[in-house]
Amino acid sequence: MRHILSHMQSYTIGQAARLLGVSPDTARRWADAGKVATHRDDGGRRLIDGRDLAAFSIEVAQNGTGEDDASYTSARNAFPGIVTAVKLGDVAAQVEIQAGPHRLVSLLTREAVEELGLEVGMQATARVKSTSVHIDRT
Repeated sequence: MRHILSHMQSYTIGQAARLLGVSPDTARRWADAGKVATHRDDGGRRLIDGRDLAAFSIEVAQNGTGEDDASYTSARNAFPGIVTAVKLGDVAAQVEIQAGPHRLVSLLTREAVEELGLEVGMQATARVKSTSVHIDRT
């Protein structure tokens, strides 16, 4: 079995906006208002911790606080988003992704989750074909 090092991913305001399905200006306003915590990197860019963004993405989807005129579409059935939950069993696993207003849940093997290094707060893409959802680490 391959060993995966765990590291927490952080997102720029622009990346967070894309994952939330809103404009960068909206994401910046939310950060300025303290709705999601940010920190600065060595270059002075504002970043959002992946776990914070995952929790906020669920809040945005549940409360409908996104932009009213924003649309979220998938290209070739791909839903880029952020991992909001990973539940590991002995053999199987469940991964939840919030892709803008869409919550996608995929059942896959525990081994696949470990090989991809999937954890809450990281960016991932759910690819849907028929009734199956495939997860790509992005």
